[in-house]
Parts: sequence; C-alpha cells; structure tokens
Amino acid sequence: MNPIEYSSLPAPLWLITILHILTLTLHLLAMNVVVGGIVIGLFGRFTNRWQHPSVTQLTKLLPTVMAATVTLGVAPLLFVQLVYGRLIYSASIISGWYWLMIFVAAIIGYYCLYAVAFGKKNKGRAGLYLGSALVCFLYISYVYSSVFSLSERPDLQAILYAANQSGLILNSDIGSYLFRWLHVIAGAVTVGGFFVAVLGRHNEEASAAGKRFFLWGMIIATVLGIVYLMTFGEYLLPYMRSAAVWWMLVSALLSLGSIHFLFKRRFVVSGIMLFVSVLGMVINRYIVRLLRLEGHFDPCKLAVDSQWSALAVFLVCFVLAVVLIVYMLRLYFGRQSKPAAK
Repeated sequence: MNPIEYSSLPAPLWLITILHILTLTLHLLAMNVVVGGIVIGLFGRFTNRWQHPSVTQLTKLLPTVMAATVTLGVAPLLFVQLVYGRLIYSASIISGWYWLMIFVAAIIGYYCLYAVAFGKKNKGRAGLYLGSALVCFLYISYVYSSVFSLSERPDLQAILYAANQSGLILNSDIGSYLFRWLHVIAGAVTVGGFFVAVLGRHNEEASAAGKRFFLWGMIIATVLGIVYLMTFGEYLLPYMRSAAVWWMLVSALLSLGSIHFLFKRRFVVSGIMLFVSVLGMVINRYIVRLLRLEGHFDPCKLAVDSQWSALAVFLVCFVLAVVLIVYMLRLYFGRQSKPAAK
C-alpha cells in the first residue's frame, strides 16, 4: 500500500463532505440535548425542582448524552480538518490558549454533570454544578465559533498574527459570528425542549416545560438567524443566489411543522422533521463557508489519493456506534412503561 499523502484527500471530496455534514448533524443534536437540557433543568418551571422525577431523569441522562456528544464530535472535526486543515490550524494557533482550554472546560463540565447525576440533590449544590457546566459548554461553543469563523478569513488571520503572536487573540470580527453563535445556542434550547417534552411525556409539568422551551427557543433562533443573515454584507447577494437559501427555507418550514406535531404528541414525526431541519442548517452553513472562502481557497482543487481501507474501517465503526446509540435510546425509553409521578 502506498504511504498516505497528507497534502491530498484520502477520499473523494463529495464523500468527505457528506460524511462531515451527517456526523456534524448528529454531534450538534447530542450537544443540543446537553446544553438545552441544562438550561431547562435550571430555569424550567418545576415544583420541588431537584426532587422532581423528570428533572432527576434528565440529570441522570446528561452524562451519557455528553459522552455521545464527545464521541460524535470526533468524526466531523477530523473530516473538516481533512479539507480545511491548514486554515483551521492557523486560526487555532492565533487563538491557541483559548483552544487548549477547551479540553479543560470539557473535563470540568463533564465532572459537574456527574456530580449532579450521582450527588445529593440539594437545590444549591445541584444548581451550582449545572450552572458551572453550562458556563463551560458555552465557553467551548464560543471558542469554536470564533476559531472556525476566523478560519474563513485568511486575510484577517495574517493581520492578527502579525500584530500579536501570544495565542490570546480571538476573532476580532465579532459581527461575523456572534449572532450565529447565539442562533446555535437558541437552537440548542429548542432541541433540549423537544427532548424534555419526550422524556417527560407522562408528566404534565415536564411536558409543558419542554414544549414551552421548544416553542420560544424556535422563535428566538429564527429571529437571531434573520439578524445573522443581515450581517453577511457583501456575501448576502451571492448567498441569495445559492442553494443555501433553499435549504434555509426548507429547514424553516420543517421547524414550523415540528412544532405542530410536537404539540399533537406525534413525537416520531416531529423528531424526524427536527432532524432534517438541523441537517438543512448544517448544509446551509457549509455553503456559507464556501462563499466566504471564494477567492482564497477552493477545496475542489485538492488532489485525491484514496485510502479506502481506512475509510471502510471508519464506516463500519460509525454504523455500529449509531446502531448502538439508537438501541440504547430505544431500550431506555422502552422501559418507561409506567407514567412518572406527577
């Protein structure tokens, strides 16, 4: 077998792109359940919050969902590095210390979730742990938004690095990613609301809280998405002429449909529509990246030196992992045959 050529792609670009979009969608859904679940656990209307059966279920599940988030996050990070590695690497060097602190924040946040799940449920300590975990995960998401948006600005990278090589610089063009980051957080609350509504479907209080956060999260995410669109500047016209605008429209319509079916307690239909909606947003984001990099970097010009054996190993492991996650979820929800106490 020929040695791997690191300046070329190990598989066709179309295949890497599909796998990146699919794995990123799964990662975002798991991440949204964690972040949205924490927000609802902290701010939802629950009687006797830390002894409430649905809140107890939620906090016990969060460490497992966090493990799925980390596991599902490896693949999309590797796929995006295959294509945009040099741009992301240089951007992460500029923000080096913030990037390295992601691992510290993830460990602290993970520990806090376990502390809530298996510790004593007194209100003060549980709230402190969940709040600390939320801060850690918000930090991680913000740094990711800053670095990945900076990777789309090679010209700005050169300016920032020439001015300061300390590794303590975030993307100074905050308008290019702030509202996108806020849109993602609102989307996380939306997905978290859906999860809580399904998890607490036998408990009126939990079901109402999940639906409430789902609805308002969707409204806020829509408003922030429109505001983010208005920050495109010179990219707005090319965006409106691209396929991205159609993906955005389809995602918006599916999101509205998912609200209807969730309130009708058609959880499977609502969940499918929500999944496709998130998938459409990820595709939309991918097209925006191409538009911003036009004239700086063209992934279609990368050479391909296929390494099918390595790709086959990944696909087998990935399919097995997804099957196991689906099986565990069905096993868990299948055991909830008895309604939770109200």
